[in-house]
Amino acid sequence: MKIEHIEYFLPEKILSNDDLINLNSNWTVKKIENKIGIKKRHIAKKDETVIDLAIGAIELLKKKININSVDALILCTQSPDYILPTSACVIQHKVGMKTDSLCFDFNLGCSGYVYGLGIVKGLLESKQIKNAILCTSETYSKHLDPLDISNRSIFGDAATATFIEHDNDNTNEDVFVYGTDGSGYKDLIVYNKGSRSNPNKSRFLEMNGSEIFKFTNSTIPLVFSNIENKINGDLQFDYCIFHQANKYMLNHLRNKLGIDEKKFIIDMENYGNTVSSTIPIALCNLLKKDDLKNKKIMLVGFGVGLSYSACLIKL
Repeated sequence: MKIEHIEYFLPEKILSNDDLINLNSNWTVKKIENKIGIKKRHIAKKDETVIDLAIGAIELLKKKININSVDALILCTQSPDYILPTSACVIQHKVGMKTDSLCFDFNLGCSGYVYGLGIVKGLLESKQIKNAILCTSETYSKHLDPLDISNRSIFGDAATATFIEHDNDNTNEDVFVYGTDGSGYKDLIVYNKGSRSNPNKSRFLEMNGSEIFKFTNSTIPLVFSNIENKINGDLQFDYCIFHQANKYMLNHLRNKLGIDEKKFIIDMENYGNTVSSTIPIALCNLLKKDDLKNKKIMLVGFGVGLSYSACLIKL
């Protein structure tokens, strides 16, 4: 599996920390920045959707690839435009992809990018496709109560598009692990936008941050152990990119795992927590700063589900 290009697209509208403290006088800009590490986040307009953001990211990618040669479009989202049809089908048409292409959505959150890479890897190595665009697009802001200042300080909207090809020289070097604890499904949930309605619950996102922190704190060390078991040796990498949940959580995990600060990427201050897009945004920005050819990158996703995923890949 060879990651050739990554692009990301951000809505123009910005929600700054100054905007938030105007809604909550008990907060300060410094308090928000120090705790969660976010200065601003991009927010989709009322008429701007997951499909629009995804198209924006793919249009940037089209400057580097021939869209007519793409065999698959796989979209990770939890805020699709429609219950049906699948958003990937709409995007396929609007960006001008060929009709003999594989296109589908999958519903996953903060672990979604790594899951998507695993799906693409399987399709490539089984020779069902030669290449793919893995797209992440999310407008969590549409799930948030306008008065929920806590969650509004965390989440931002964004889309990414990653072009991936088969790599004959690196077929067996990428390592993936996955995990799920569905008993915690209520810890990050939107109750009333699907078929199972609950009149006693809000229609907005509800998050139990302390339980998600406990889940992450207990499972991520096991993820590293599982990767080491798969490679039958000490885990070595040049960079490590976790899902960009918040600065406090990331620094806690880095210290617990003993990861060198120079190898540990924190890149959320201008975007916020963009769910499945946080890892590819950080990876895209890292690619602009450093030549990552033949370097090993550890990617770790965790969150809603409750779900986790990790991979050790060579770029």
